[in-house]
Amino acid sequence: MNPLEDLLEKIESHGLWEKQLTLSRNEYLKVKGSVETRLYLIASGSLRVFVTDEKEEHTIRFGYQGDILTALDSYITGQPSDLYIQALKKTVVKVISKRVFEEFIDSSETNLRLWQKVLMALIYQQMEREQDILISSPVERYQRVHQRSPRLFQEIPHKYIASYLRMTPETLSRIKKD
Repeated sequence: MNPLEDLLEKIESHGLWEKQLTLSRNEYLKVKGSVETRLYLIASGSLRVFVTDEKEEHTIRFGYQGDILTALDSYITGQPSDLYIQALKKTVVKVISKRVFEEFIDSSETNLRLWQKVLMALIYQQMEREQDILISSPVERYQRVHQRSPRLFQEIPHKYIASYLRMTPETLSRIKKD
C-alpha cells in the first residue's frame, strides 16, 4: 500500500468520516472567500480546483475517486481562500473535520508519519505542476501531463484539461491529433 491508502484505511477503521455529501454535476463544494475546515475523500466522481480572474477560470488541480482534497491554503492558514472546488460529474465525498482529523493525526507517531508522507507527495506533485506551467511549449506541457497522469484524459472534459494546461481547447485538440 501507499501512505495515502494506509492513512485512509486507518480513518475508515476508526469510523472517523463524519458525513457523506453528494454533489451534482457542476455543483460547488467550496467557493471563493470561504474558510476550509474539512478534508474530503472522493468516494466517486471527480472534482476540479480552480481560481478566476477578470477574464477566465484557471484550473489548478483535479481530484478523482480515492483522492483526498481540500482548499489546502485555507485549511492550513484558517484564512479565506480564492479557490473554488467544483464537481465535474455527480460526485460523492466523505467528510472529516479538521479538528477530528488533527486529533487522529496527533494520536500516534505512525499517523503523523503517514500524513507527512502524504504531504510530501502533494508537495512533489505541486512542484511538477509548477514545472508544467513554466514550460512554454504547449506540446511539451501536454506530453508531460499525459505521461504523468493518463487518467486525466480518461475522466476529465477537454475544456478543463485545456485550462489546466494553459491553452485553448482548440490547441489541445490540434496537439492530440498530431
